[in-house]
Amino acid sequence: MAFCQSCGAPVDSRFCAKCGAEVLSQGGPPPGLAEPPAPVAAPMQSNVAAALCYVLGFITGIIFLVMAPYSRDRAVRFHAFQSIFLNVAVIAVDIVIGIFFRIILYAFGFAGLLAGILWPVFGLACLALWLYLIISAYQGKTVLLPVIGPLAQKQAEG
Repeated sequence: MAFCQSCGAPVDSRFCAKCGAEVLSQGGPPPGLAEPPAPVAAPMQSNVAAALCYVLGFITGIIFLVMAPYSRDRAVRFHAFQSIFLNVAVIAVDIVIGIFFRIILYAFGFAGLLAGILWPVFGLACLALWLYLIISAYQGKTVLLPVIGPLAQKQAEG
């Protein structure tokens, strides 16, 4: 493919469609332009970025708060903050429940085993909430979690 010597645009006839200059030779790209410039990829849609905020928990939440086009989008900022706050809360509750169930298991034996069965139920509830938040964010819905949602809204506005 030939390139215009004046502007560097690809040319498939004798004249450049971009600047109108006559193309004399069918050589490579003009000096200083190794290849034609690659098209700039459009950023992903807001709903996709909002859903991705939840995928790896607080890690993707922080990433989307830092990335330039998404850090200015209020919906993406809300979902990023809600993802961060939710994951910090889940980690804290998981630690407290783990300590509590180990104390009950040590002190009460069999009753502690029954209490230990409830711990995986907490994990399944967290998994269900995680999937629900991802799907809702992808659909463009804003789910406000009871305590975390208003905090995330306040942070997203500021």
